[in-house]
Amino acid sequence: MDLQVLRNVNLFRNLDAVQLAHLASIMEEQVVKRNTILFNEGDAPEYFYIIAKGRIRISKMIPGIGEEALAVLDAGSYFGEMELIDAQTPRAARALAHEDCILQMFKVSDFHTLLNTDRDLALALLWSIIRTLSDRLRATNDKVTAMFAMAQFK
Repeated sequence: MDLQVLRNVNLFRNLDAVQLAHLASIMEEQVVKRNTILFNEGDAPEYFYIIAKGRIRISKMIPGIGEEALAVLDAGSYFGEMELIDAQTPRAARALAHEDCILQMFKVSDFHTLLNTDRDLALALLWSIIRTLSDRLRATNDKVTAMFAMAQFK
C-alpha cells in the first residue's frame, strides 16, 4: 500500500511514517463493482473501509418508504468507524458501491490488536475518530432540524 494514500485520508493525516506503516501492514485491497453490497444494516462488523477510488452509498431502509441515502462518500473517505469503537454492535446502515470502487480495508480485530500494541497510534486514531463522529452527528442534527422545519409547512 502506498503510504501517500493513507496520508490523504483525513483520519490518518496526523500520523507519522512509522504509524502509517503499521496501518499499511494490516491493510487489504478489494475491487468491487457498482451495486455490490458491502454490508447490510444489522450485519456483524468485520472490516473498516477506505475508499481509494469510486463512491460508496451509505443508507438505511425505511419501512414503507424504501432506501434513504444518508451519504454518498467519495475517494479519500472512510466508513465503518462506528464499529471500530464498539465491535459488538451490529452495522447501523447499509454500504453499497455507488460505482465501481477500489477499497482499502482492514479487519476490525486487526485494528484492535494494533491499538493494543501501539498506544501512541491508538490515541491519535481515537481522537480522529471522535472528531469524525462529532462532525457526522452535527450533520445529522442539521438534517433532522431541516426535516422538522419542512414538516411545519405542510
